[in-house]
Amino acid sequence: MATTTTQTYTQHKQGVLEFSLPVSSDTDNTSISQSDIDSTSTVSEILPDIPLPPPSKAPTEILSVDRDTPDSHVPRDPRLIRLTGVHPFNVEPPLTALFKEGFLTSPELFYVRNHGPVPRVRDEDIPSWELSIEGLVENPIVLNFQQILQEFDQITAPITLVCAGNRRKEQNQVRKSKGFSWGAAGVSTALFTGPMMRDIIKRAKPMRTAKYICMEGADKLPNGYYGTSVKLNWVMDPNRGIMLAHKMNGEDLRPDHGRPLRAVVPGQIGGRSVKWLTKLIVTDKPSDNWYHIYDNRVLPTMVSPEQSAIESKWWYDDRYAIYDLNVNSAVVYPQHDGELMPATAGPTYTARGYAYAGGGRRINRVEISLDKGKSWRLANIEYPEDKYRDFESDLFGGKVDMYWRETCFCWCFWNLDIPVTDLTESDAILVRAMDEALSIQPRDMYWSVLGMMNNPWFRVAIVKDGDVIRFEHPTQPALMPGGWMERVKRAGGDLANGHWGEVMNTEEAESNQKAVEEISMKKEGLDRVINLAKLKAHVSGQEPWFVVNGEVYDGAKFLEGHPGGAQSIVSAAGMDVSEEFLAIHSETAKAMMPDYHIGTLDEESLKNLHAESQNQPSSDTPDEKYLQPKAWKKAELCAKRSISWDTRVFIFKLDYGLQPLGLPTGQHLMVKLKDATTSESIIRAYTPISETNQQGTLDLLVKIYNPTTTEKGGKMTMALDKLQIGDNVDIKGPIGKLIYLGHGRVLLNDKERTVKSFRMICGGSGITPIYQVLRAVVTNTQDPTECVVLDGNRMEEDILCREELDSYASMNDMRCTIVHTLTRPSGDWKGLKGRIGEGLLRQYAAPSAAGDSLALICGPKGMEKAVREGLLKMGWDENDLVFF
Repeated sequence: MATTTTQTYTQHKQGVLEFSLPVSSDTDNTSISQSDIDSTSTVSEILPDIPLPPPSKAPTEILSVDRDTPDSHVPRDPRLIRLTGVHPFNVEPPLTALFKEGFLTSPELFYVRNHGPVPRVRDEDIPSWELSIEGLVENPIVLNFQQILQEFDQITAPITLVCAGNRRKEQNQVRKSKGFSWGAAGVSTALFTGPMMRDIIKRAKPMRTAKYICMEGADKLPNGYYGTSVKLNWVMDPNRGIMLAHKMNGEDLRPDHGRPLRAVVPGQIGGRSVKWLTKLIVTDKPSDNWYHIYDNRVLPTMVSPEQSAIESKWWYDDRYAIYDLNVNSAVVYPQHDGELMPATAGPTYTARGYAYAGGGRRINRVEISLDKGKSWRLANIEYPEDKYRDFESDLFGGKVDMYWRETCFCWCFWNLDIPVTDLTESDAILVRAMDEALSIQPRDMYWSVLGMMNNPWFRVAIVKDGDVIRFEHPTQPALMPGGWMERVKRAGGDLANGHWGEVMNTEEAESNQKAVEEISMKKEGLDRVINLAKLKAHVSGQEPWFVVNGEVYDGAKFLEGHPGGAQSIVSAAGMDVSEEFLAIHSETAKAMMPDYHIGTLDEESLKNLHAESQNQPSSDTPDEKYLQPKAWKKAELCAKRSISWDTRVFIFKLDYGLQPLGLPTGQHLMVKLKDATTSESIIRAYTPISETNQQGTLDLLVKIYNPTTTEKGGKMTMALDKLQIGDNVDIKGPIGKLIYLGHGRVLLNDKERTVKSFRMICGGSGITPIYQVLRAVVTNTQDPTECVVLDGNRMEEDILCREELDSYASMNDMRCTIVHTLTRPSGDWKGLKGRIGEGLLRQYAAPSAAGDSLALICGPKGMEKAVREGLLKMGWDENDLVFF
């Protein structure tokens, strides 16, 4: 028998009816019960039992982690798990917290996928917010927000949105994709209110040739505004339910969810539901927006990341674009790391979770196996969405009009009582779902470049530990450690062997087990556990400890030999530097790490360390010097100048106009930005070409390495080239093991020495650190140090800083010799030809008998290797070679 709910209706500004509900602070159910009716004194109408929003409290505080980002105007819930660092904001809620809220999700826990900054929309701007309908229409129109609310019928409908990356962390454990690591909570449900998109499109009167609706938002990104498209006939089909929304669970949209207007495309991936909607463009072909082409695609599994970077044809093939969601399910209970004591537990344990499908298809079965898929048990399914089908009234200012619609656009919940004795005899709970088209979750993963639409059987491992059984989910989101996939991979198991990494027998081990290519950075046999207090006790310059992937390393042992200089190690002391370390260091460096491994940070300490890093206090007072060794600083791109077809100077603003950069001569800084496709961090070291004493700005000279038929291109340089004026990057420093103090005085690994000459050998963009030291010497007429620059390039137009170098060479100053050599010279080239080899090194870089010279080297890896071998063969001491 259905219960009833109590609503008190009030008049809305626009003349539609809304209602308030009695809310209990400890309520986490989706329905209002009879007790709620009895507890209220105002009863104006009795309505059927329908799921209503959970208790919600809009955040009002700006988190400290957001204060120095472009999203400093957006209050957020600190419970959300950040998947892409501080910015942009891509988050999912804790899985159990999401599930406890029930069928509908509060806006503060609703998952967020942002590609860049959240547009700042003031209250006074909303009435005049405009949506243009253009393209292949007979009646192009521009509607303001008031018109959208007042001139079109408003509907309210429950809709589940799912990020196409949901469960991607599992794919990243098998092989790193181009996407960041979503867990299983990239899914949320809300009551959305607004007009049907078809009603707005009909007013514009699409032409006969129209086939697609392209949508564009107001979020300005490195590759233009975010946009995508869906088919026109989907929009015009009322069964598809495609709408615009200005409300979510009865309240105005919040900034992260598209305030004030967004598209909502039920049954399709979240990437099609464009936020901050400004344009609907009717076309005869799919969108040509960069984000429509290079995002939200499942390329064939045999296409590697490298191949996809070189061969653009894969991205332009619309067969690989994703629209409808695929069938998927997950386990919520038992929770990850949950424990059960069979001796004291009841006879059964209730497993619970969620399932969803795409395209309006209903989930018609969820099955559970405890014997590796040999047999299956049918779970019970609850469909809260169905309760709205018998509800014919206004809800939050929109009519609920679902009685005629058979499509299903929301998740459902499953449960199954499992005998505890069966759990003790099993090694895993396997779950799969099927929809009404008989599409079923596959047993094995379909890995692809972007890691999207991951939906193999959801497996919860059962681990026996004495009298207790413990449950492990496949992964934990973002950089959070844990999950049976991580455990199996660390133990050398092959996650793609069809047995969830387990070796079935010796024969299978020989035939299926593959060599694990990932380099272990842990010392074999070391089981020391370190807590946060112990870690923080080692933050001095003499014995700095730091953390990478939850493991603790002693930096004291390689303070002298580290290429980034002692400062880069000292500034990492007491911190989790996983992102920076993994982005910068080579496989060779990773292979060295077991020598410095001293233990594992306990799980609670790791959580506290992450929380500490995300809630660093921010200050409104700018630092005296811009560069800070322990903190990333924002820098806004204020100008970009092309030097040649593939070389740019990027000019960034500092905190204020007279602020010095604070970069000693000979040192570098680190630049960090997000890959526009994967939102992963890219970090590289650069040396500015701006004057050391320049204030308020810094200038980076960068050679852009675009993809070719044989090369995949440079991630960072291509990302920098896509920056638009006003975009931000993160900068930190200084780093480097050499500082030039002037007059031949050098600090090398914090030890001072005096040199009489520099032999500077560089190639391509490797000129920038060389140029910095050369300029300091040559522009100081009192500095007696001699400099010889041997600069190798392909063609004459590839020579960077040539004007400045030529001006130094023309000074008739015996202290400065500039030598250029080209591997692909033109017929008019009068200089040297060929690579920098032993002959040129002997002529221009002979070692000093007195040992008072330093060789400064920077260029491509192949060149640096050849130069090292050549100089050592000539008699140079290894300690006199400095590689930037």
